[in-house]
Amino acid sequence: MDAPRTLQQAILYFANYEHCHNALLAVRWPDGVVKCPHCGSPKVTYLANARVWKCYEGHPLAKFSLKVGTVFEDSPLPLSKWLPALWLLTNCKNGISSYELGRALGVTQKSAWFMLHRLRLALQSKDGGKLGNEVEVDETYIGGKARNMHKAKRVRLGMSQKASMIGKVAVMGLLDRAGKNGVSQVRSVVVDGRKKGHLQPHVRAHVAAGSTVHTDAHFSYKGLEADYVHNVIDHAVAYVDGNVHTNGCENFWSLLKRALKGTYVSVEPFHLFRYLDEQSFRFNERGGDDRSRFLLALMGVVHKRLTYKGLTGSELPQTC
Repeated sequence: MDAPRTLQQAILYFANYEHCHNALLAVRWPDGVVKCPHCGSPKVTYLANARVWKCYEGHPLAKFSLKVGTVFEDSPLPLSKWLPALWLLTNCKNGISSYELGRALGVTQKSAWFMLHRLRLALQSKDGGKLGNEVEVDETYIGGKARNMHKAKRVRLGMSQKASMIGKVAVMGLLDRAGKNGVSQVRSVVVDGRKKGHLQPHVRAHVAAGSTVHTDAHFSYKGLEADYVHNVIDHAVAYVDGNVHTNGCENFWSLLKRALKGTYVSVEPFHLFRYLDEQSFRFNERGGDDRSRFLLALMGVVHKRLTYKGLTGSELPQTC
């Protein structure tokens, strides 16, 4: 079978261990030279029966598998489950819940939840320099409505039934209209609030000076005209004025909130940035097909690791 292009093909393809092995081998060591992830030595040999390599440099961690040095490390689950899970995460437009993934793969909900968070780590990418040309900047709040919360939770958060912003998390988005190959690209970040000191440092960190910045009339954006061509659209008057609007960001917020409310239902604030990484990846790679998104995500599994203790806050996430 050729390299898969659909979910059905991916499940059949990665049911064969040799296909999983070759796919991850090409990502781990693209030059074809297998090196020990602990000491970097190429003096290794493959033990086919055990499906591991052995390093001959004489250190205590002589044997290593394909999973070592990736987000899959120390997982008892086979790659035949991990790789279809990555396919689903990168190509389901509204995401996939841990319950649904658990049923699909035959693992527990807790294992599927841990898998998804490890795979979201693989979707994180470097910023790749500053945005330029025309950039939309907008912010929103993520969180449940007070009137939908149980009374005990409202009391714990110190909010009334009419409260609107207490307990919510502010998120900022920056969208480059030109983007990659004419496809707009977004960057999203959790911020401490909507004040000038919360928002403008991120604009200056991500947008090149002299670029055109489109924002709404929120007072926290005043002062950007010193470094940028600052266009403002007042939503009390109109949502579009010629080329001045933030509808690209609004589209991203719509997709994000649809996934959070419809698929994930409940997201803790300290995990929110992981869901932003997931949605930003799918949004930015929407110009490709399922196969290209999967291969790009697979390249991100290397030199990253997230333990369960790191995920639940007992220790910091690790990098390999």
